[in-house]
Amino acid sequence: MIVEQLYTSCLAQGAYYIQSEGEAAIIDPLREYKTYTDLALKNNAKIKYIFETHFHADFVSGHLDLSAHTGAEIVFGPNAQTDFKSTIAADNQEFKVGKLTIKVLHTPGHTLESTTYLLLDENKHPHCIFSGDTLFIGDVGRPDLAIKSDLTQFDLAGMLFDSLHNKIMPLPDDVIVYPAHGAGSACGKNMSKETFDTLGNQKKTNYALGKLTRDEFINELTSGILPAPQYFAKNASLNKNGYGNYDKITSNGTRPLSIRETEDLLKTTNAIILDVRKPHEFAQGHIAHSIFIGIDGQFAPWVGALITDLKQAIILITPENREAEAVMRLSRVGYDNCIGFVEGGIDAWIKSGKEVSTIKSISAYEFAEAYNATNLNVLDVRKPGEYESSHLENVKSNPLDFITDWEGTLNKEKEYHIHCAGGYRSMIAVSLLKRKGFHKLIDIAGGFGAIEKTDVRTVSKACASKS
Repeated sequence: MIVEQLYTSCLAQGAYYIQSEGEAAIIDPLREYKTYTDLALKNNAKIKYIFETHFHADFVSGHLDLSAHTGAEIVFGPNAQTDFKSTIAADNQEFKVGKLTIKVLHTPGHTLESTTYLLLDENKHPHCIFSGDTLFIGDVGRPDLAIKSDLTQFDLAGMLFDSLHNKIMPLPDDVIVYPAHGAGSACGKNMSKETFDTLGNQKKTNYALGKLTRDEFINELTSGILPAPQYFAKNASLNKNGYGNYDKITSNGTRPLSIRETEDLLKTTNAIILDVRKPHEFAQGHIAHSIFIGIDGQFAPWVGALITDLKQAIILITPENREAEAVMRLSRVGYDNCIGFVEGGIDAWIKSGKEVSTIKSISAYEFAEAYNATNLNVLDVRKPGEYESSHLENVKSNPLDFITDWEGTLNKEKEYHIHCAGGYRSMIAVSLLKRKGFHKLIDIAGGFGAIEKTDVRTVSKACASKS
């Protein structure tokens, strides 16, 4: 028996490879299907099934391309309806993979079709569960993402309570819990950084499996939920209704573009330049009106949160030889209209005599000196929880996630100093504001982590000040 977790940190997502007697199954695959076909080839196995725990909202799953290349059967749980060929399993239905059995446990609550797959070993002993977004390590799935449901989040939260107590908690304590996500995902509120655990330990440590009454559980689960990123509903729809061919998308996106071709496309289409280099490299020089979202970070989720049109034509500026990676990671969240990359990158742009824009970036100590001497307009673009934990005195929260909501309150004649936690998100915010005509913007290198090491006064959650 082989059970392998394939964890993708930038998406905080877990896919799974299961094998027995030359047969394999994949749980919740990503778009790049060769990861799974190569693994099966290496292990001399044939992929028989592709199991989906639900219609994922935070990424586009790879079931269609993987099935097309392997002939594997796509399986969803009860209540699912798809626009492509799939098997809609019944509750408690069993599927054989070699000597192993995968049992369907319908666990609605996160969504109506949410399903947990119980893996039974060759002796029919429960070995592990693939819990999708029903049960995370330290948390459970949010109940507000169901597609076209007439049920409220309170109804779904109640269903999730029943699913946990009737289907999952009765399982043996030594069963391993393999969830679809870990810390960093927007599919829950407070997931652990651990990516798997025993069910017994989760019963002891996970609040959702504690002694909450049904009403208390519903109240806890529906309190403090931030709005879902705008791309979630769009990705869920793609997973339900289908999407374009991954190989074609990759081929189109990795087409090298000359400077002339780039300029022509910018003039004749609605294409945007997406610069995925490091923040300091973008600050030192970039093509005017570029959007910065660095590939060395939570690249795909931030693209999904901030570029609102999945069909947006995108031209890439990338670090050398990372074009294919960028296209792949864009496709993971449904941005399939990358039309090429600037050959030679920013260096080629400069060598051709084209102008570049720059961004002023100062150290935390330079900022502290100015901040202590005079009143500055400061934008803290971290998430609300980070802000609540500790922030600068007299500085409001302006989360990057909701920049379209607050950018209209800014004055283009004023100067703004912008920081996040470490410098990644602040540079994204600067690039987006520059596109809207804000030019008096100063990035604080190192973000709040560097600011805290200066003598600037901060306010913590406990209302303690630092002098």
